[in-house]
Amino acid sequence: MYQVFNHIDFRYYIKCVHLCFGLKSNFNIWIQIIMNIVFILIAFAISAYIARLIIPRILLISFRKKLFDMPDERKVHKRAIPRLGGVSFFPTILLSCCAVLVIRTLTGYEISTLLASYILPEFLVLICGMVLLYLTGIADDLVGVRYRQKFIVQIFCAILLVSSGLWINNLYGIFGIYELPPVVGLPFTVFTIVFITNAINLIDGIDGLASGLSGIALLFFTILFIYQREWLYAALAIVTLGTIIPFFYYNVFGNPNRGRKIFMGDTGSLTIGFILSILAIRFSMYDNAVLHRVPDAIVVAFSLLITPVFDVVRVILHRARFGKNIFSPDKNHIHHKFLALGFSHRAAMITILLISAGFAAMNLLLLTRININLLLFLDIFIWTIMQLYLTKKINRKVAGSKA
Repeated sequence: MYQVFNHIDFRYYIKCVHLCFGLKSNFNIWIQIIMNIVFILIAFAISAYIARLIIPRILLISFRKKLFDMPDERKVHKRAIPRLGGVSFFPTILLSCCAVLVIRTLTGYEISTLLASYILPEFLVLICGMVLLYLTGIADDLVGVRYRQKFIVQIFCAILLVSSGLWINNLYGIFGIYELPPVVGLPFTVFTIVFITNAINLIDGIDGLASGLSGIALLFFTILFIYQREWLYAALAIVTLGTIIPFFYYNVFGNPNRGRKIFMGDTGSLTIGFILSILAIRFSMYDNAVLHRVPDAIVVAFSLLITPVFDVVRVILHRARFGKNIFSPDKNHIHHKFLALGFSHRAAMITILLISAGFAAMNLLLLTRININLLLFLDIFIWTIMQLYLTKKINRKVAGSKA
């Protein structure tokens, strides 16, 4: 009997048992991943459906109360258009997120207590900030708000956000800088939130541009957060994407003669800008708890926002160069340049969206192949050459028309 047992290799059976349990464990992990993706897709469908229901009601109220964005010499539209499309954004995002959380709970896939305690402060602060910006945007769209007052609200919302523990704590080697101390990272994050929020607001100059650029960024953020298994942030990104798609349809393809066209107004641009800044900062934040980390995350995050960010920087520098108030509106944004070259509104919008998608794709492809500082320099160089080329083309066209 001893000899029989002696010839049996129990290690083989132990390996078989471990393999079976390992397969079961991997199977459960994949089931969780698939279910999380399913819930994200459900969130997208809910948000798109709710936004599709709300926007026609906003159009109806706008026409009844005569709440229009009137054309002037600076604006590119030629007739009165309702500008309260952004009123639908925050309620749709909030309702969709709550609906998905309820569905998860009812189906037995509720958020774990540990994850909820970890991420709940960030989302509560996000809601508080969105409420403040939402009310400020409505006030600005209805009666007007001075830019100083809007800045105060934006700075306060940014301070609220960093107080929840969400801030840029690493530059991943940009200019040789890696880990940032709180005394530097916290004010830098506040500045970044305010800057991105205003960048989206300022780029909203022609139909579909702000929502299209935001949609591209939100789609990339959804994929990237899914890769990092940060499901709640992926849900926030795709819910916001689902919210702006119906608006994009009404804004770009809506017939103004039939009362089907609408603008997002400051209510929408401030809301979307704030959410994009949060997604960019969260993705940039170095966190050891994230298992599937994208390398040099800060470059990836902000490459998705290159067009609005670089455009605002260029416009501010241009105004300062000629001694103008950097907050005074003008017609020097990138979409104005394409319009000056004879592009139609839709052609200009599509061209700028392709440029933005091209920058994002280029940065993602080159991220692991070249140094992060060289990649940043390449972005700035390409953008500068493109702007100089557009300016030269415009000057030639103006000179030719005078000849």
